[in-house]
Amino acid sequence: MSALNNTATQAGPGGTPRGPVGGAANGGVGIVQFFTSRLREIGIFIALIVIVLLFQALTGGRLLTAGNVSNIIVQNSYILILAIGMVMIIIAGHIDLSVGSVAAFVGAVSGVLIVQWGMPWWLGILLSLVLGAVVGMWQGFWVAYVGIPAFIVTLAGMLLFRGLTQMTLGNTQITPFPTEYRQLGGGYLFPDLFPASSSPAEWITVALGALTLVLFVFSQVRQRAKRAALELQNEPRVWFLFKIIGGGALIAYLTYLLGVAPGSRGTPIVLVVLAILIIGYSTVMSRSVFGRHIYAIGGNRTAAKLSGINTRRVDFLLFVNMGVLAALAGIVFTGRLNSAGPGAGNLFELDAIAASFIGGAAVQGGVGRVVGAIAGGLVMGVLNNGMSLMGISTDVQQFIKGLVLLLAVAFDVWNKNRSRG
Repeated sequence: MSALNNTATQAGPGGTPRGPVGGAANGGVGIVQFFTSRLREIGIFIALIVIVLLFQALTGGRLLTAGNVSNIIVQNSYILILAIGMVMIIIAGHIDLSVGSVAAFVGAVSGVLIVQWGMPWWLGILLSLVLGAVVGMWQGFWVAYVGIPAFIVTLAGMLLFRGLTQMTLGNTQITPFPTEYRQLGGGYLFPDLFPASSSPAEWITVALGALTLVLFVFSQVRQRAKRAALELQNEPRVWFLFKIIGGGALIAYLTYLLGVAPGSRGTPIVLVVLAILIIGYSTVMSRSVFGRHIYAIGGNRTAAKLSGINTRRVDFLLFVNMGVLAALAGIVFTGRLNSAGPGAGNLFELDAIAASFIGGAAVQGGVGRVVGAIAGGLVMGVLNNGMSLMGISTDVQQFIKGLVLLLAVAFDVWNKNRSRG
């Protein structure tokens, strides 16, 4: 009983558990309690590791090759970009069914601006992002200030922007795009600086990997020390060491695959874009007032409104942000294919929603993390890639993906009922 009593906590700032740093939290019981309390967050990463190891075995080692890992990153980059914005929308208690159509529409407009009108590629990209913000303003206005449910607004937007895409393209494709435009979707950082024929490693990738590893270890140690100074309950020491070692090993292995292993081509440009987005949005959601307001609104909209939060402004900005990210995803997808077509973005919204829910977002809102959504997107990407390597037909792939999504939501419901019990 004394060991259990030592782990009793009180609510700290922002709902953070406050209590002793040591005690049972560093013992065996503390590890079990910690793991079960964080099952929603930790479970997705364990599932991702299991799925990767499973397909690595089933594909005879073809999954974790340098070229295939690069393909997984590039092929799923636009879904991961959409998942970042989608999980924020879901945390606030909304949904966005239009992101695929918006991505297609922005890609089509960028094709008209750059290919047909001869506009500089950088200006075309900038105006396309502005167009995404305008689209987000349009939908955010109806949701936030008129009061129409986001499901209805974005369902209408899905049809509206799909129609505008077809009207813009005239049911034809626009191609080819400038080389600089295509690099965002499928290019690599300075590919000619350290060619594989004359260099044993792609040293830019190695340097970026080493920097990422140092920053990861430093941030984890700093965060733990800060929580200890504030007398907030820390994660068990065993788990902290496991996370440091496991995370460091993952970064080192990814660096090896992208920069040293046979067939490596360096760092995809879109991976750098994703890293910036993940760090930036994770910081916003965990350390900014705006992020706390999003969680508060998703947890209890009425209480958030009574506490003085401008819920309409938050909802409006969320959809503006989603519009910009959908535009970016559309540019990345168009650049990767080197073509803007009327069928682009098909089912993107479902993949982004699935990534968010698989990554731990709650159906009712108020719960979710950007990193979790990225992990959920990678689960879907590895499933697609692994099953394709095994020669599984697309109909079976759709069945398995739907089953995974259903099990993820069922796990969320079970976990919530367990916590209440």
